[in-house]
Amino acid sequence: MAAWARTETSVRIPGGRLAAQTRREAARLLVGAGWFLGPEVLRICRAGRTGERPTLHRLERRWAEKVSSFLSIAWDIDGIGNAVANRRTIVLPLHEGFADPLALLQLGLNLRFVARDELFEWPTLGRYLRDSGQVLIETDLGRAASRNLLAASQDVLDGGEALVIFPQGSILGIEVAFWRGAFRLAERLDAWVLPVAVTGSHRVWEYPYSPLVRFGERMSMRVLPAVPPDRAVAEAEAIENLLKETALEGSMAQPRRYRPEVDGFWDDYRYEIDPRFADLLAQVASHREQIGR
Repeated sequence: MAAWARTETSVRIPGGRLAAQTRREAARLLVGAGWFLGPEVLRICRAGRTGERPTLHRLERRWAEKVSSFLSIAWDIDGIGNAVANRRTIVLPLHEGFADPLALLQLGLNLRFVARDELFEWPTLGRYLRDSGQVLIETDLGRAASRNLLAASQDVLDGGEALVIFPQGSILGIEVAFWRGAFRLAERLDAWVLPVAVTGSHRVWEYPYSPLVRFGERMSMRVLPAVPPDRAVAEAEAIENLLKETALEGSMAQPRRYRPEVDGFWDDYRYEIDPRFADLLAQVASHREQIGR
C-alpha cells in the first residue's frame, strides 16, 4: 500500500515531491503521476533518443494538454497570434513554477528549454531533459557556461526550433530582476524576442516551497508582440517592465510574490531584486549585508 504522510495542510504521496489537499485527491494524483510521469514521458524520451524531433514536439504538446485536463486547469490565454512559427525566436517568459511549461507548450512553437544543470540530476525530469535534448546551463562554469550556451542556442535556432530562456533564472517571484544575457544572446544570434507573461502556475504546483498540487486552479498567459533582434538589448528594460505590469494589472491570475520571511533568502542562488520593488530590494540588501555578501 502507498505510504501516505499527512501534514497540516496536505497529504504527501510516495516520492516526496507531490502532495494533495485531501486523501481522495492524493489517490487521484498518485494514479495520474504514475501515468503522466511514466509511460507518457517514456514515449517522449524515446522520440528524443531516436532523433524524431517533429514527433517529440507533437507528443510534448499532447502531454501538456492531457496534464492540464487532468489537473482541471482553467486557462486564460491571449495573444497566441504573436507566436510566429518558422522565425528564429527566443521565448522570454516570466517564471514562477514548474507548471510554466504547461502554458508555454500551447504557443504552437517547437520549443527547447534552457535548464539549470541541477535539474538534469532529477530522476524523471533529468531523463526527459537529457533524452529530449533540452539545453543545459552549467551554473558554476562562468564564461565557459556562456560560450557553451551560445553554441547550443545556435544549434537550436539553426535547427528551426524556438529556444525558451527564463530571464529571471528563478521562481522566487515576480520581483526578481531579469538578467540581460538572454537579450544579448538574441541580438547575437539574430533571433526575435517573444515576451510571455505566465501567472498562476505556482498555485498548480508549489514545489520547491511545498509539494502541494492543486486541482482546478486558474492559469493565465499573455503573449506580447515579438521584438526584432536589433532592438532586443535596447528594449530589454522596457520588455521586463511591460511583462511585469501585464502580470500585475489585475486581469491575469495572481502572480507569485516573493516573501523572504516565508520563502527564505536563498543565499546559495544568484538573483537580484528589480529596483522598482524598493522595499523588498532594501530587505534583501540588508540581509546580505548582515551575512557579509
